Amino acid sequence: MSAMEENDFCCEQVELHEEAIRAARRALMDPATVSALSELFKVLGDPTRIRILQALHDARLCVCDIAETLGMTQSAISHPLRVLRQARLVRAKREGRSVFYELDDDHVARMFEQGLLHVSE
Repeated sequence: MSAMEENDFCCEQVELHEEAIRAARRALMDPATVSALSELFKVLGDPTRIRILQALHDARLCVCDIAETLGMTQSAISHPLRVLRQARLVRAKREGRSVFYELDDDHVARMFEQGLLHVSE
């Protein structure tokens, strides 16, 4: 980064804006919430898990269907599915000899849609 570009990200003169600082500090999340949100973003940081969420966005699929949709083996998606379940992003329900997965709730669908919208802009 050149000096010109680096200066574009810094104030030319140190001048604190106390009211803005106080308001920003009041809005800060507590450490437990920050940690939980950080863990959520870590879970979303894996391409296979994102592909699974995409496959489940509009469909309720069994493990066999997910594996076929993604062109992977059931064993290759078992760990990512476990991580998604632990993060409460997907839920599973056994029906007979199959286990069906779906997004845990509408929040997950909206989060996925908003992320996709952001990267598509």
